Amino acid sequence: MVSFATLLVCSFIFLSIPVSSQQDGFIYTRFNAPNNNISLTGVATVTGRGILQLTNQTRRLMGHAFYSSPFQFKNSSNGSAFSFSTCFAFAIVPEYQKLGGHGFAFAISQSVDFTAALPSQYLGLLNATDVGNFSNHLFAVEFDTVQDFEFGDINDNHVGIDLNSLVSNKSAAAAFFTDDSQKQDLNLKNGKVILAWVEYDSASNLLNVTLSPTSSKPKIPLFSYRLDLSAILKERMYVGFSASTGLLSSSHYILGWSFKMNGEAKSIDLDSLPLLPGIKKTLHMGFVVTVSVLGVVFVLLFIFVGIYVYKKMKNGDVIESWELEIGPHRYSYLELKKATGNFKEKELLGQGGFGQVYKGILPSSKTEVAVKRISNESKQGLREFVSEISTIGRLRHRNLVQLLGWCRKRGDLLLVYDFMPNGSLDRFLFDRPRRVLSWEQRLNIIKCVASGLLYLHEEYEQAVIHRDIKASNVLLDSEMNGRLGDFGLARLQEHGTNPGTTKVVGTLGYIAPELTKTGKATTKSDVYAFGAFLLEVVCGRRPIETKARIEEMVLVDWVWVKFKEGNVVDVVDWRMRGNFDESQVVMVLRLGLMCSGNEPSARPSIRQVLSYLDGECEMPAEVVVEPDKSSDVGLLEMDATFASLSSPQSLLSTSEHRKSDTYTS
Repeated sequence: MVSFATLLVCSFIFLSIPVSSQQDGFIYTRFNAPNNNISLTGVATVTGRGILQLTNQTRRLMGHAFYSSPFQFKNSSNGSAFSFSTCFAFAIVPEYQKLGGHGFAFAISQSVDFTAALPSQYLGLLNATDVGNFSNHLFAVEFDTVQDFEFGDINDNHVGIDLNSLVSNKSAAAAFFTDDSQKQDLNLKNGKVILAWVEYDSASNLLNVTLSPTSSKPKIPLFSYRLDLSAILKERMYVGFSASTGLLSSSHYILGWSFKMNGEAKSIDLDSLPLLPGIKKTLHMGFVVTVSVLGVVFVLLFIFVGIYVYKKMKNGDVIESWELEIGPHRYSYLELKKATGNFKEKELLGQGGFGQVYKGILPSSKTEVAVKRISNESKQGLREFVSEISTIGRLRHRNLVQLLGWCRKRGDLLLVYDFMPNGSLDRFLFDRPRRVLSWEQRLNIIKCVASGLLYLHEEYEQAVIHRDIKASNVLLDSEMNGRLGDFGLARLQEHGTNPGTTKVVGTLGYIAPELTKTGKATTKSDVYAFGAFLLEVVCGRRPIETKARIEEMVLVDWVWVKFKEGNVVDVVDWRMRGNFDESQVVMVLRLGLMCSGNEPSARPSIRQVLSYLDGECEMPAEVVVEPDKSSDVGLLEMDATFASLSSPQSLLSTSEHRKSDTYTS
């Protein structure tokens, strides 16, 4: 027979467990570790205070916490979805104030296996391949702290409804309504606890999402969205949370959680929840102990402060107000100094007029990076430095070099990029290349750069004019794919607007002739430089070679002459020893000449260039016409698409082009 004392102890243990569970719902006001009812994957864990921590302040990671048993979300007889309701308390504590990374989501999923998912903008739920796939059967409410243009996010502080995708069907800036129906903005990444309610009524097909910084539920939801979840949900589904970090990181916490099928989830009192990590109750030290050690403490403190101030003055970062408005991640100078071994010469990858590029390993993540250190004497000064940060920091494409962060310390300007193990393309083309690229590799690199340029010209929210396309600004990853980099001269303009006048910048041999006359950089001036790039990749030499014979000095003129003679294959890089597809080579050379036309209107757009390279459409038929001797300009007479494509003139033939050498980078 069980004793009264045993019953008393068992009753106490049962009452002290902070979670109650039943078949159609549950409520947690404190999570147990370990807890058989919660499945944790990734970096998700339960803190000593009984809080679910989905992510920590580590970059590019994800964490998941799902209720272990699935719930029945659909009527098995007619296939209609059931109503459900959930209430949870969360907090987002960013690594850097005002810069969240990346966010979390309440999710209803057919599986708790997210091994194929990705962090960053994918929130640990999907990957680039399965976004938008109907077979995902995924319903999520995202609490996003990064604006991802890829998914059309409205801002970097919003709540959205996601159905099988991360492109929100409905979203709104985070806010709540007061008792007098006044809407107040709410910062998701303020490091404070926020309550959220997600409620779905299957009878009216209405979904309500509500936020509040207090325990009181507002009468008006943040937004309502009418939808039928019967097609999204399966009969049995799992409920839980998923979070991720990217280039910037945040700690995502769930402090309390209730869930209910076909009913209203129980409210959560914020006062009953455990405190966030780092928030402590006031501690009192004994007065006698304090007095006895006060002298020693002051001496040690004085020494420590002296050392600290000295190091801060030596390695300190002076941050001006304008620097707070740009992104992405700002590294400390000391961090980059350690990563490059104090900028040791053995870590030097290359140098030029702008300064030096060093290989480094970030101490915190052990990630290999390339650190571009711009010298005080460089022509690429503070203006170009800010341009490169604000431009490339928001660009995301597989064929662009990813900018990870930046740093400025007095006269030192530093940019941190993904490390490209094979360096720049020019090392494989000119002088004595360390390795001869095959034709297949060259054609792939050309397509990669064209794809990246298409993103800049047409697919980004603004048109990005690169203004310095050349082989030395194309970097090669471990698989020899080309990535366009160096955005120090880039300019942004709205799609469909006329460009403003600016000084002529770029590199001699790649500067479009109209630039020296109008000073207006356009996508067509980028195409001109891309044409020179096409020719140098095929021919294995620079656009202007001063050591060559007079007739071969300017590459585009030499190719043009050989093209008229019918011997254009003679210009192909001899190092390939004839191992190439002649029809492809001729096509690329013709395309290079088309892009190098004197008239901007005669040049193809980069989208047309890519369609020719991919074989989606044939290039226009052409007839070679003898050049006009009076103007020294040759013409290619095309069909209606390219009525007149001017023969490229030597950039050395006019004083205007000689003058542009002043602006070479």
